[in-house]
Amino acid sequence: MQFAHQPVLLKECIRALNLRPYGYYVDCTLGGAGHSLGILATEPTINLIGIDQDPAAIARARHRLVNFGKQVTLVQENFRHLKKILADLKISKVNGILLDIGVSSFQLDKAERGFSYQHKARLDMRMDPRNPLDAWTVVNTYNQEELARILLEYGEEKWAARISKFIVHQRAGASIDTTEDLVTVIKKAVPIGARTGGPHPARRTFQAIRIAVNDELGALREVLEQAVQVLDSQGRLLVISFHSLEDRLVKKYFQELEGKCICPPGLPVCSCGQEAVARTLTSKPIVASAEERERNPRSRSAKLRVAEKL
Repeated sequence: MQFAHQPVLLKECIRALNLRPYGYYVDCTLGGAGHSLGILATEPTINLIGIDQDPAAIARARHRLVNFGKQVTLVQENFRHLKKILADLKISKVNGILLDIGVSSFQLDKAERGFSYQHKARLDMRMDPRNPLDAWTVVNTYNQEELARILLEYGEEKWAARISKFIVHQRAGASIDTTEDLVTVIKKAVPIGARTGGPHPARRTFQAIRIAVNDELGALREVLEQAVQVLDSQGRLLVISFHSLEDRLVKKYFQELEGKCICPPGLPVCSCGQEAVARTLTSKPIVASAEERERNPRSRSAKLRVAEKL
């Protein structure tokens, strides 16, 4: 079994976790197990709980972390169930939690998973194969208004209305079955002038559909709330995001943890009753060094935010 996975911001994550001997740490997004392996190599006494909804990721992690024996517990589940996972393991508090949000390079590179506009495959995009909703269903059954909302809200796609119109028109004659079929429709919808000189015209649409299929933003909101509850005093929460939707969500939640008022502007007296639960350790997100960006292109859009529970 070969691995080419390069964990993003690994040194920065290890430093920010402030690892404690014999502590309990959760990698909520195992992926290629690169972060977990680096954490265990740095502090070999810790106990690590690795979570991923993708069975292929669990299999890879089991292979890579085999030498750490009972110190490692692997769970195939969506991280939105963090509290239940830890309760089932009879773990009440942990010292650190890492979230590396988004699709993994393994999922993108596996053509048959249907995540990438660069590989022909059936439209799928499920991180968890048990998920009843797939990309084919979204593309072929959602109405035009809902498709446009998804593309605009999750992909920040300028041509959302036009792309959704073209999708609905195309599927009226024949279903849109493959990633290649969808790319063809998108290229027809996006004017040629907007398709030259920039990123691939399907990038934002594929991102938006993937987020919708896996309810990624909903899961992120849920795990953030649970993470703070299960962290021990001075435990740290690390979140790596790769696009503005995730980063804005994390930034706003960290502000709430600091007790900053979230009342609507214009209220004469604060009524939200916010109290500080944690402090943010990153006034600005940590980004990859020039050397890492050169070595690992995926790191170019990565932003790491860190909070510490009071």
